[in-house]
Amino acid sequence: MTTTAWTAERPIRVLVVEDDPVAAAAHALYVRRVAGFTVAGVAHTRGDALQFLKRTGVDLVLLDLFLPDGHGFQLVRSLRSAGHGVDVIAVTSARDLAVVREGVSLGVVQYVLKPFTFATLRDRLVRYAEFRAVVGEASGQDEVDRALAALRAPQPASLPKGLSLDTLQAITTAIREAGPEGVSSG
Repeated sequence: MTTTAWTAERPIRVLVVEDDPVAAAAHALYVRRVAGFTVAGVAHTRGDALQFLKRTGVDLVLLDLFLPDGHGFQLVRSLRSAGHGVDVIAVTSARDLAVVREGVSLGVVQYVLKPFTFATLRDRLVRYAEFRAVVGEASGQDEVDRALAALRAPQPASLPKGLSLDTLQAITTAIREAGPEGVSSG
């Protein structure tokens, strides 16, 4: 298997699909800050994204799942049924692991939870570029495993400033143990 580097002559073209204009602008700004990537466009609905993808070739879609005209995975299903193999990174607040599994079954290559930092998205984009850069035929299982490992973070994503892993785990445990009645911070 050989590796080729992405260069400024052939950046990875990204479509940002996000219904919130402020979040869409932030995601586009983040993408522009990562070397080797360019924003091909921004769409605020599933329908706009589908029309954009019919007109313009892109390599990657940063996809919010909760769109005003349907779930983001409906867009992915439409693309797949039309034979479109564009890669997708889900960028969403959906934390249900069944949704994550559904994304994997549809070919979503990364899953980034909102809110996230620039460093988190940059890491995922760089890993995605490394994955795309691997070309050729694998000599064995080891090379296939290394290519797929490029998509996976070696350590958990960085936490927001002021939040430790211990605190996050304590909060998560309290919420899970509270059951349907929930908890209050007040």
